[in-house]
Amino acid sequence: MDVVVHDFFFPGKCVPAPTASVVDGPWSKADTSTGGAPTLAAVGGLMVGTLAADEEAENLALYFGDVLGFDIDDLIRAEFWIKASASFAATDSLAFGMASARNDAIDSIAAHALFRLLGDASTNPITCETDDGTNDNDDKAAGQVLVATLKRFVIDFAGGVLTKGPPSLSVGGKGNVLFSMDDPRGNLVPVCRGTLFDMSNYSAGLQPFIQIQKTSATTTPSFSLRRVRITEKFPV
Repeated sequence: MDVVVHDFFFPGKCVPAPTASVVDGPWSKADTSTGGAPTLAAVGGLMVGTLAADEEAENLALYFGDVLGFDIDDLIRAEFWIKASASFAATDSLAFGMASARNDAIDSIAAHALFRLLGDASTNPITCETDDGTNDNDDKAAGQVLVATLKRFVIDFAGGVLTKGPPSLSVGGKGNVLFSMDDPRGNLVPVCRGTLFDMSNYSAGLQPFIQIQKTSATTTPSFSLRRVRITEKFPV
């Protein structure tokens, strides 16, 4: 068994296409706006997604266009270097991590392991959540905030252990998905370890996924993504 690292950066000019293709690369975008014009493009080495000031509901996503190429049973970890603008209002939100097919409503995504920012980025803590179609853990507070500072976030699909009493066998990996993120001093620390994030009932593919959204306010929240690194097992 080999280990493969997929490392994605965003230097130079890059504007994700509406659909993923061999020409434009694996990344694509989804934009549900009607009157406004949210933007998603590489700026200064960061992929920046910004919602428009129009008073309407908007969802802007950077993802693999629902090509679910990462088998959850092969995933080791997914890492995101990302920051949020200070302009998040109470009805704005951001979600990022690994997910099955995209949906405007985050909780309607069939399977996912996500970090989420719900509301004011300067005061509301980041939350963690998973769903495998059977076990659904929503909005567990991480005790850290995400605003204006680039931070590293890690979702570990291989290092956790789910202990079971005999005669059942203890299992690891997706039976106990682990979340970590940078603290204010830049140290990577475990978060939400009081919750068992069990994804053992899902055995299909996932994709990297970042989605920013608002309901109807005229706010213009944004995210800036520096890097995505996905590590997986690969049979040789």
